[in-house]
Amino acid sequence: MTSTNDAPVIEARGLAKSYGKMRALDGVSFTVGAGRIVGLIGPNGAGKTTALKAILGLTPFDGDLNVLGRNPTAARDALMQDVCFIADVAVLPKWLRVSQALDYVAGVHPRFDRARAEGFLKTTDIKMKSRVRELSKGMVTQLHLALILAIDARLLVLDEPTLGLDLLFRRQFYDTLLNDYFDKDRTILLTTHQVEEIEHLLTDVIFIQHGRIVLDSAVESLGERFRQVVCAPDRVEHAKALAPFYAREVFGRTALYFEGRPDSDLTPLGEVRTPTIADLFVAKMQGAAGQGAAAQGATP
Repeated sequence: MTSTNDAPVIEARGLAKSYGKMRALDGVSFTVGAGRIVGLIGPNGAGKTTALKAILGLTPFDGDLNVLGRNPTAARDALMQDVCFIADVAVLPKWLRVSQALDYVAGVHPRFDRARAEGFLKTTDIKMKSRVRELSKGMVTQLHLALILAIDARLLVLDEPTLGLDLLFRRQFYDTLLNDYFDKDRTILLTTHQVEEIEHLLTDVIFIQHGRIVLDSAVESLGERFRQVVCAPDRVEHAKALAPFYAREVFGRTALYFEGRPDSDLTPLGEVRTPTIADLFVAKMQGAAGQGAAAQGATP
């Protein structure tokens, strides 16, 4: 028998969404397991936010989508008992006092622990009587974090949660998230442009571009699939003969990216390593863009 923790937290099959003639999601399929920290990563306009809106029941869609065993559109009220969400734009009214924000969440969410929220806020410079308009953007983000840390939710969805914050606040945010929130019974799905800062947190990555999945993998499997080779100039042509999916210049040398090539093929060409998630993201996005341009220019 499959336990609750073994069942997928999110299961999307053929997820599609259009805005007029623009295809925001084009038959997207992916699965998010319980107890994972998943980065949904893509350039602006790739479909990240549309996917999150579908998951949260905020927009209609085509295809099949189950979140915690529920259809997010038909059962959104029930789903929101188990989900927390932080968006990139603070939505708290400017006139609202911090204490009133806690009052509101306590009144609408049955699993809100006010004492825990107050305990977290005591570690910050935020005063309970302060109004939102009196807080810096970093403080508003800390207030959001205090609210979601105090909710016993199974799924946390973060859409660019540290956008516009300085490095100190970004580090504090993710440290708090890991140390005070995440455990094997909770799942985190997040989007961000600061890939370098969160890649050490992730258990899984999903790259999306033009509404389509470019890569869906556990982080621990990336080293088995992908290799970066930094070649001296006299080895570049030999390396290109092995069909890398992307290449770029690095201080007078060439870095080439391969998928599915054994190290025995690559070691004679130069320094072989597993690419970082940030480097792999650039390689996949640029490689896919180059292949698309080549296909458009090809003669039928």
